[in-house]
Amino acid sequence: MNHQALSSFIWSVADLLRGDYKQSEYGRVILPFTVLRRLDCVLEASKPDVLKEFDAKTKAGLNPEPFLRRKAGTSFYNTSPLDLVKLLGDQDHIRQNLYAYVQAFSPEARDIFERFDFHTQVERLAKANLLYLVTEKFASIDLHPDVVDNASMGLVFEELIRKFAEISNETAGEHFTPREVIRLMVNLLFIEDDDVLAAGRDVVRTIYDPTAGTGGMLSIADEFLREHNPRARLTMFGQELNDESYAICKADMLIKGQPVENIVAGNTLSEDGHAGRKFDYMLSNPPFGVEWKKVEKTVRLEHEQKGFDGRFGPGLPRVSDGSMLFLMHLLSKMAPVVNGEGGSRFGIVLNGSPLFTGGAGSGESEIRRYVLENDLVEAIIGLPTDMFYNTGIATYVWILSNKKPAARKGRLQLIDASSYWQKMRKSLGSKRKEMSTDHIDTVTRLFGGFVEAELVTVWDAAGTVQAEPQLIKNGDKLPSVPEGGKIKRQPISRIFKNADFGYTTITVERPLRDEAGDAVLGVKGKQKGKLQPDSNLRDTENVPLNEDIQAYFEREVLPHAPDAWIDTEKSKVGYEIPFNRHFYVFEPPRSLHAIDEELKAVSANIMRMLGELAE
Repeated sequence: MNHQALSSFIWSVADLLRGDYKQSEYGRVILPFTVLRRLDCVLEASKPDVLKEFDAKTKAGLNPEPFLRRKAGTSFYNTSPLDLVKLLGDQDHIRQNLYAYVQAFSPEARDIFERFDFHTQVERLAKANLLYLVTEKFASIDLHPDVVDNASMGLVFEELIRKFAEISNETAGEHFTPREVIRLMVNLLFIEDDDVLAAGRDVVRTIYDPTAGTGGMLSIADEFLREHNPRARLTMFGQELNDESYAICKADMLIKGQPVENIVAGNTLSEDGHAGRKFDYMLSNPPFGVEWKKVEKTVRLEHEQKGFDGRFGPGLPRVSDGSMLFLMHLLSKMAPVVNGEGGSRFGIVLNGSPLFTGGAGSGESEIRRYVLENDLVEAIIGLPTDMFYNTGIATYVWILSNKKPAARKGRLQLIDASSYWQKMRKSLGSKRKEMSTDHIDTVTRLFGGFVEAELVTVWDAAGTVQAEPQLIKNGDKLPSVPEGGKIKRQPISRIFKNADFGYTTITVERPLRDEAGDAVLGVKGKQKGKLQPDSNLRDTENVPLNEDIQAYFEREVLPHAPDAWIDTEKSKVGYEIPFNRHFYVFEPPRSLHAIDEELKAVSANIMRMLGELAE
């Protein structure tokens, strides 16, 4: 049974809840019971040995905890002789027995059910005479790891959360990221680190997700690394605000044997659960377009009091979108490079706003200025639209690192992957497109090769496409064009210097004039004898950083306003990344003759059809 069929079967429990629960409340029962059944199945084989060990160590007056973990073969255990199947043997006392069973879990597992507020749901099910029926339904589902591996189980949880979010009119995208987007990010994260991926090498690395959700990003990174190097170990860290997502993530980490204390609950921006820690790799898909007013006081205080010693030194974005706060949070978690060793790389999903919102001197521009002037951005990849479950807008993956290879130093690669998608057989919310393995591999190679490239399409004289568009890398030979045909070259990967995205905003002043048309001079203080500016004629110009300001002024301004001057005290440096502009290809409109001929043909066709009707 694939993960979608399994999640549909689990969701069929909703048939039992209908009437006693609102649709929006189904997940409150289904999610914790799914986790409970999963833990139940994981511990099934070791249960007899754990109970025997518990009895022996308790009688001996010893703390049984470390012994029980060893016997269970996992970082959690349960000391009750009951399980979901055995609970069904005593229908009259199922409520009390279920409580006893959950309380017998080790503390970190019990915390999961407290996050779900499981006690409240058990009481409510019992009052509605549904507790036995629901328990019976879940006891019939085999979620043993030999039947449903961790990757599939993660997909089941995500599918359930998506359904729960849809019927609750919640934002499903706040909980998880499409798997193919994570796979692309993980590829980009590791591709330059041959020492980690090389099979047979014992390496230990850390990875962190400040918006961990159900743990999908952490899990896929772990799977990727183990696939390439089974002897590598990735220690996972995360923080998650939503209690249900946190509980599922923690359960997943428990089953994987990861230290569950590394997964922290709470708001990352106001309560850094891993303060002082640095990480080798990081991944994040923060909520974008979501205001941060709730944590504004705390964030502003840290920015003002700690500056660059805190997390938000470069600047603060507008309150309406806090995604760039997560970008700065990750920057603060980068491990330093010492004698060529160490350093970090991270990937973060952002919408288009952080690329260009805010003029010179604004919080957003200052953040862009910080990452570009410190040479931290390796690449920005534009994804197809309609890729996420809760939004169809354009999204971008930023890859940042403080250990850039020599070839990348001082440069930024832009990759337009917006055409790399295939239509999904069935839409999921706003998600109608997906990236195939081939698409992901192509983008990964473009990034890994650090090359400029373009998609080339050739038409013949009749306007027929000759073949599928070809990916041509810089320096490769272009395909031949048939006589009378044409060729279209669409950039896919481009490489720029960091300074290419910077500019100086200069303030251009014009003199204030009196009724006679004479320039007004200042009469007091520092302004005495100086031309006074006319605020109504004031203007600004953005001068590229790689251009001389005075030369630009003399060429672009003075010919149109000979009396203008620059107020140098108001000049500000800004940065923006006009992503789409760098991939725009001008297509000249069709000639008037061609349009006229087409109109004549259409008109003739209409007259012919009208004539046929008249007959």
